Amino acid sequence: MNPTQVVLTTYDWVPDMPRGYVRDIRIRWLLEEIGRPYRVETVPLREKTATHFARQPFGQVPMIQDGDLSLFESGAILLHLARGTDLLPSGDDGARVAQWVIAALNSIESFLIPWAVAKFFDQNQAAAARQEELLRPRLSQLQDVLQDRDWLVGDRFTVADLLMAEILRIPAEAGLLDDLPRLAGYLERATSRPAFTKALADHMAHWQAADQTQSAPA
Repeated sequence: MNPTQVVLTTYDWVPDMPRGYVRDIRIRWLLEEIGRPYRVETVPLREKTATHFARQPFGQVPMIQDGDLSLFESGAILLHLARGTDLLPSGDDGARVAQWVIAALNSIESFLIPWAVAKFFDQNQAAAARQEELLRPRLSQLQDVLQDRDWLVGDRFTVADLLMAEILRIPAEAGLLDDLPRLAGYLERATSRPAFTKALADHMAHWQAADQTQSAPA
């Protein structure tokens, strides 16, 4: 049976700075990894609609429609789509993968976001430095986990690695992995996969096309 087409919803347009990092990239990457067909629909960045809030009560993206199922939150979407594929094994390893998906969101990204907001959005370098002091130990602890292995669970790439690597891209580009070579190598292994290359190209093409079809929101 051919898999049903997933409908992935993201924003219709974003400014230059977040391009490459809007979280639909996570879903695109997984869909490329597992070979699921999908198409993209959009919602406005600023003028949120009642329909949008009905599907995502916080007015965010990404969202998916998979058959009758409408789902939001990138971690939940990734776990759903990876189910039954090699990226989410069964049994105890599957539980460990889910553990690392949750850890990526709660124990790494939750420390990353305040730093990124202070550094890139508020441009408050003093606040960014304080947040970096909290983020750096987490990155170091994650490197320790990878001391004797290539991936987080077992000997293969899983959905947990996909999410963790995607989260690590921003601190890596800011130089926070420069003194963490094992963690930098882990990120390189993950993002050198053809599925990521394709997903990122399509993600960027979406914003470039948006520039041609609409004016930047006021």
